[in-house]
Amino acid sequence: MDSDLMMVAFGYHGANFHGSQIQPDVRTVQGEIKGAIEKLGWWSESCLEMSSRTDSGVSVRMNLATILLPKKIAKIIDEASLVSALNDHLPEDLVVWSACRVPEGTRSRIAEKRLYVYRCDMIPGWPTELEFDELKSACNLFVGQHDFTNFCRLDSNRSPIRIIESCKPLQDDAGRVMGFTVVADSFLWNQIRRMASALHKFVKKDIRLDDITLALDNPNEPFDLGLAPANGLILWSLGHPEFSHKFENLEIIEGISMPPEGKRAHRQWLNLARMENSSILEREWLRLILDVK
Repeated sequence: MDSDLMMVAFGYHGANFHGSQIQPDVRTVQGEIKGAIEKLGWWSESCLEMSSRTDSGVSVRMNLATILLPKKIAKIIDEASLVSALNDHLPEDLVVWSACRVPEGTRSRIAEKRLYVYRCDMIPGWPTELEFDELKSACNLFVGQHDFTNFCRLDSNRSPIRIIESCKPLQDDAGRVMGFTVVADSFLWNQIRRMASALHKFVKKDIRLDDITLALDNPNEPFDLGLAPANGLILWSLGHPEFSHKFENLEIIEGISMPPEGKRAHRQWLNLARMENSSILEREWLRLILDVK
Protein backbone atom coordinates (compact mmCIF):
# COMPACT_ATOMS: atom_id res chain seq x y z
CA MET A 1 0.00 0.00 0.00
CA ASP A 2 1.47 3.31 -1.14
CA SER A 3 0.43 5.65 1.68
CA ASP A 4 2.07 8.06 4.11
CA LEU A 5 -0.63 7.39 6.72
CA MET A 6 -0.05 4.92 9.55
CA MET A 7 -2.54 3.70 12.15
CA VAL A 8 -1.13 2.69 15.54
CA ALA A 9 -2.66 0.82 18.47
CA PHE A 10 -1.61 1.96 21.92
CA GLY A 11 -2.56 1.79 25.59
CA TYR A 12 -1.89 3.70 28.80
CA HIS A 13 -2.45 3.85 32.54
CA GLY A 14 -5.17 6.45 33.01
CA ALA A 15 -4.29 7.54 36.54
CA ASN A 16 -1.05 9.07 35.24
CA PHE A 17 -2.73 11.41 32.73
CA HIS A 18 -5.17 14.32 32.82
CA GLY A 19 -7.23 12.70 30.08
CA SER A 20 -6.34 11.92 26.49
CA GLN A 21 -6.75 15.27 24.71
CA ILE A 22 -4.10 17.99 24.86
CA GLN A 23 -4.69 20.57 27.61
CA PRO A 24 -2.47 23.45 28.70
CA ASP A 25 0.00 22.86 31.54
CA VAL A 26 -1.03 19.24 32.31
CA ARG A 27 0.21 15.83 31.17
CA THR A 28 -2.02 14.18 28.55
CA VAL A 29 -1.80 11.15 26.27
CA GLN A 30 -2.01 13.17 23.08
CA GLY A 31 0.64 15.53 24.39
CA GLU A 32 3.07 12.65 25.03
CA ILE A 33 2.51 11.14 21.58
CA LYS A 34 2.92 14.56 19.98
CA GLY A 35 6.17 14.99 21.93
CA ALA A 36 7.49 11.63 20.67
CA ILE A 37 6.68 12.53 17.06
CA GLU A 38 8.40 15.90 17.49
CA LYS A 39 11.54 14.27 18.92
CA LEU A 40 11.66 12.01 15.87
CA GLY A 41 11.40 15.06 13.60
CA TRP A 42 8.18 13.86 12.00
CA TRP A 43 5.71 16.42 13.34
CA SER A 44 3.50 18.51 11.07
CA GLU A 45 0.30 20.37 11.82
CA SER A 46 -2.73 18.03 12.02
CA CYS A 47 -0.61 14.91 11.45
CA LEU A 48 -2.08 13.15 14.54
CA GLU A 49 -5.67 12.03 15.11
CA MET A 50 -6.78 9.87 18.05
CA SER A 51 -9.81 7.60 17.94
CA SER A 52 -11.36 7.55 21.42
CA ARG A 53 -11.20 10.36 23.97
CA THR A 54 -10.91 9.35 27.62
CA ASP A 55 -11.23 11.24 30.89
CA SER A 56 -8.59 11.50 33.59
CA GLY A 57 -8.33 8.20 35.44
CA VAL A 58 -9.69 6.02 32.61
CA SER A 59 -7.19 3.36 31.53
CA VAL A 60 -6.85 1.99 28.02
CA ARG A 61 -5.77 -1.41 26.77
CA MET A 62 -6.36 -0.40 23.14
CA ASN A 63 -6.88 2.95 21.47
CA LEU A 64 -6.10 3.92 17.89
CA ALA A 65 -4.48 6.92 16.24
CA THR A 66 -3.48 7.87 12.72
CA ILE A 67 -0.11 9.51 12.09
CA LEU A 68 0.68 11.20 8.79
CA LEU A 69 4.40 10.64 8.24
CA PRO A 70 6.76 12.79 6.17
CA LYS A 71 7.01 11.27 2.69
CA LYS A 72 10.74 10.52 2.96
CA ILE A 73 10.11 8.58 6.20
CA ALA A 74 6.98 6.80 4.96
CA LYS A 75 8.91 5.38 2.00
CA ILE A 76 11.51 3.61 4.13
CA ILE A 77 9.90 2.71 7.46
CA ASP A 78 7.98 -0.49 8.14
CA GLU A 79 5.35 -1.13 10.79
CA ALA A 80 7.66 -2.81 13.34
CA SER A 81 10.22 -0.02 13.05
CA LEU A 82 7.53 2.60 13.60
CA VAL A 83 6.37 0.87 16.79
CA SER A 84 9.97 0.69 18.08
CA ALA A 85 10.76 4.30 17.18
CA LEU A 86 7.70 5.66 18.96
CA ASN A 87 8.22 3.52 22.08
CA ASP A 88 11.85 4.69 22.27
CA HIS A 89 10.52 8.22 22.77
CA LEU A 90 7.43 7.51 24.88
CA PRO A 91 7.23 7.14 28.67
CA GLU A 92 6.82 3.64 30.11
CA ASP A 93 3.17 4.21 31.07
CA LEU A 94 2.16 4.71 27.42
CA VAL A 95 2.80 1.83 24.99
CA VAL A 96 2.39 1.53 21.22
CA TRP A 97 1.94 -2.17 20.44
CA SER A 98 0.97 -2.39 16.76
CA ALA A 99 0.89 -0.38 13.52
CA CYS A 100 -0.29 -0.75 9.96
CA ARG A 101 -0.33 1.40 6.84
CA VAL A 102 -3.80 2.66 5.91
CA PRO A 103 -5.29 4.45 2.88
CA GLU A 104 -5.03 8.22 2.71
CA GLY A 105 -8.07 9.89 4.25
CA THR A 106 -8.65 7.13 6.83
CA ARG A 107 -10.20 8.52 10.02
CA SER A 108 -9.22 6.80 13.25
CA ARG A 109 -12.28 8.24 15.00
CA ILE A 110 -14.68 6.31 12.77
CA ALA A 111 -14.46 2.99 14.59
CA GLU A 112 -17.00 0.23 13.95
CA LYS A 113 -17.29 -0.55 17.64
CA ARG A 114 -15.69 0.03 21.02
CA LEU A 115 -15.69 -2.28 24.04
CA TYR A 116 -15.36 -0.87 27.55
CA VAL A 117 -14.95 -2.76 30.82
CA TYR A 118 -16.16 -1.37 34.14
CA ARG A 119 -15.01 -2.91 37.45
CA CYS A 120 -18.03 -2.24 39.65
CA ASP A 121 -16.34 -3.90 42.64
CA MET A 122 -14.18 -0.78 42.87
CA ILE A 123 -17.30 1.13 43.97
CA PRO A 124 -17.82 0.75 47.75
CA GLY A 125 -20.69 -1.57 48.65
CA TRP A 126 -20.64 -3.82 45.57
CA PRO A 127 -22.02 -7.17 46.80
CA THR A 128 -19.61 -10.11 46.98
CA GLU A 129 -22.51 -12.51 46.38
CA LEU A 130 -24.40 -11.54 43.24
CA GLU A 131 -26.29 -13.70 40.76
CA PHE A 132 -25.23 -13.37 37.11
CA ASP A 133 -28.85 -13.21 35.91
CA GLU A 134 -29.68 -10.44 38.37
CA LEU A 135 -27.13 -8.08 36.85
CA LYS A 136 -27.90 -9.36 33.34
CA SER A 137 -31.54 -8.26 33.68
CA ALA A 138 -30.38 -4.69 34.40
CA CYS A 139 -27.68 -4.68 31.71
CA ASN A 140 -30.23 -5.76 29.10
CA LEU A 141 -32.21 -2.56 29.66
CA PHE A 142 -29.41 -0.53 28.03
CA VAL A 143 -29.21 -2.69 24.88
CA GLY A 144 -30.64 -1.18 21.69
CA GLN A 145 -31.29 2.43 20.70
CA HIS A 146 -31.99 4.87 23.52
CA ASP A 147 -31.83 8.55 24.35
CA PHE A 148 -29.09 8.63 27.03
CA THR A 149 -29.76 12.20 28.19
CA ASN A 150 -30.06 10.95 31.79
CA PHE A 151 -26.90 8.87 31.45
CA CYS A 152 -24.34 11.35 30.15
CA ARG A 153 -22.89 14.81 30.41
CA LEU A 154 -24.74 16.53 27.59
CA ASP A 155 -22.86 18.14 24.73
CA SER A 156 -24.88 20.54 22.56
CA ASN A 157 -22.94 19.40 19.47
CA ARG A 158 -23.73 15.69 19.89
CA SER A 159 -26.98 13.75 19.79
CA PRO A 160 -27.75 11.90 23.05
CA ILE A 161 -29.12 8.95 21.07
CA ARG A 162 -26.84 5.91 20.96
CA ILE A 163 -27.21 2.25 20.00
CA ILE A 164 -25.77 -0.23 22.50
CA GLU A 165 -24.81 -3.48 20.77
CA SER A 166 -24.29 -5.45 23.97
CA CYS A 167 -24.12 -4.92 27.73
CA LYS A 168 -23.17 -8.00 29.76
CA PRO A 169 -22.09 -8.91 33.29
CA LEU A 170 -18.36 -9.57 33.70
CA GLN A 171 -17.00 -12.35 35.90
CA ASP A 172 -13.59 -13.06 37.35
CA ASP A 173 -11.89 -16.45 36.95
CA ALA A 174 -13.54 -17.64 40.18
CA GLY A 175 -17.01 -16.96 38.77
CA ARG A 176 -17.68 -13.82 40.82
CA VAL A 177 -19.78 -11.13 39.11
CA MET A 178 -17.61 -8.02 39.47
CA GLY A 179 -18.62 -5.62 36.70
CA PHE A 180 -19.85 -5.40 33.13
CA THR A 181 -18.78 -4.91 29.53
CA VAL A 182 -20.52 -2.68 27.01
CA VAL A 183 -20.13 -2.41 23.22
CA ALA A 184 -21.24 0.38 20.86
CA ASP A 185 -19.81 2.25 17.91
CA SER A 186 -19.58 5.41 20.04
CA PHE A 187 -20.35 6.66 23.53
CA LEU A 188 -21.24 9.95 25.18
CA TRP A 189 -19.25 11.83 27.80
CA ASN A 190 -19.57 10.01 31.19
CA GLN A 191 -22.12 7.60 29.70
CA ILE A 192 -20.58 4.34 30.93
CA ARG A 193 -19.76 5.74 34.37
CA ARG A 194 -23.39 6.80 34.80
CA MET A 195 -24.58 3.39 33.61
CA ALA A 196 -22.19 1.81 36.15
CA SER A 197 -23.61 3.95 38.96
CA ALA A 198 -27.17 2.94 38.04
CA LEU A 199 -26.22 -0.76 37.98
CA HIS A 200 -24.48 -0.36 41.33
CA LYS A 201 -27.58 1.22 42.87
CA PHE A 202 -29.73 -1.58 41.44
CA VAL A 203 -27.70 -4.46 42.88
CA LYS A 204 -27.62 -2.66 46.26
CA LYS A 205 -31.45 -2.48 46.10
CA ASP A 206 -31.39 1.33 46.19
CA ILE A 207 -33.37 1.48 42.93
CA ARG A 208 -35.51 -0.93 40.89
CA LEU A 209 -35.30 -1.99 37.26
CA ASP A 210 -38.27 0.30 36.61
CA ASP A 211 -36.20 3.31 37.72
CA ILE A 212 -33.58 2.62 35.03
CA THR A 213 -36.34 2.13 32.44
CA LEU A 214 -37.98 5.40 33.43
CA ALA A 215 -34.67 7.27 33.14
CA LEU A 216 -34.15 5.84 29.64
CA ASP A 217 -37.73 6.34 28.41
CA ASN A 218 -38.17 9.88 29.77
CA PRO A 219 -35.11 11.90 28.66
CA ASN A 220 -36.93 15.20 29.21
CA GLU A 221 -37.50 14.38 32.89
CA PRO A 222 -34.27 14.63 34.95
CA PHE A 223 -33.12 11.43 36.68
CA ASP A 224 -29.80 11.56 38.52
CA LEU A 225 -28.61 8.01 39.17
CA GLY A 226 -25.07 9.08 40.01
CA LEU A 227 -21.61 9.00 38.45
CA ALA A 228 -19.23 6.11 39.19
CA PRO A 229 -15.46 6.76 39.65
CA ALA A 230 -13.23 6.86 36.58
CA ASN A 231 -10.66 4.39 37.93
CA GLY A 232 -12.92 1.37 37.34
CA LEU A 233 -13.22 2.05 33.61
CA ILE A 234 -11.00 0.50 30.91
CA LEU A 235 -11.28 0.94 27.15
CA TRP A 236 -10.52 -2.64 26.14
CA SER A 237 -10.87 -3.03 22.38
CA LEU A 238 -11.70 -1.18 19.17
CA GLY A 239 -12.79 -2.46 15.80
CA HIS A 240 -11.81 -0.41 12.76
CA PRO A 241 -12.32 -1.43 9.10
CA GLU A 242 -8.77 -0.42 8.14
CA PHE A 243 -6.93 -1.86 11.15
CA SER A 244 -5.60 -5.40 10.87
CA HIS A 245 -5.98 -6.37 14.54
CA LYS A 246 -9.27 -8.14 15.22
CA PHE A 247 -11.81 -6.84 17.72
CA GLU A 248 -11.51 -8.78 21.01
CA ASN A 249 -14.45 -9.43 23.33
CA LEU A 250 -14.01 -10.10 27.05
CA GLU A 251 -16.14 -12.40 29.20
CA ILE A 252 -13.84 -13.31 32.09
CA ILE A 253 -11.14 -11.17 33.69
CA GLU A 254 -8.26 -12.82 35.53
CA GLY A 255 -5.88 -11.75 38.25
CA ILE A 256 -8.12 -9.72 40.57
CA SER A 257 -8.88 -9.99 44.27
CA MET A 258 -12.16 -9.78 46.16
CA PRO A 259 -12.81 -6.46 47.91
CA PRO A 260 -13.10 -6.57 51.71
CA GLU A 261 -16.16 -5.45 53.63
CA GLY A 262 -16.18 -2.06 55.31
CA LYS A 263 -15.50 1.41 53.90
CA ARG A 264 -12.06 1.84 55.48
CA ALA A 265 -10.83 -1.58 54.31
CA HIS A 266 -12.29 -1.02 50.84
CA ARG A 267 -10.54 2.33 50.54
CA GLN A 268 -7.22 0.65 51.32
CA TRP A 269 -7.99 -2.23 48.94
CA LEU A 270 -8.50 0.23 46.07
CA ASN A 271 -4.72 0.69 45.95
CA LEU A 272 -4.41 -3.05 45.26
CA ALA A 273 -7.25 -2.97 42.71
CA ARG A 274 -5.55 -0.17 40.78
CA MET A 275 -2.30 -2.15 40.74
CA GLU A 276 -4.22 -5.21 39.52
CA ASN A 277 -5.68 -3.19 36.65
CA SER A 278 -2.20 -1.95 35.75
CA SER A 279 -0.84 -5.50 35.87
CA ILE A 280 -3.63 -6.75 33.59
CA LEU A 281 -2.83 -4.02 31.07
CA GLU A 282 0.92 -4.70 31.16
CA ARG A 283 0.34 -8.42 30.55
CA GLU A 284 -2.00 -7.64 27.66
CA TRP A 285 0.43 -5.19 26.02
CA LEU A 286 3.27 -7.71 26.28
CA ARG A 287 1.09 -10.43 24.75
CA LEU A 288 -0.07 -8.16 21.97
CA ILE A 289 3.46 -6.99 21.13
CA LEU A 290 4.68 -10.59 20.99
CA ASP A 291 1.67 -11.63 18.87
CA VAL A 292 2.47 -8.88 16.37
CA LYS A 293 6.11 -9.97 16.17
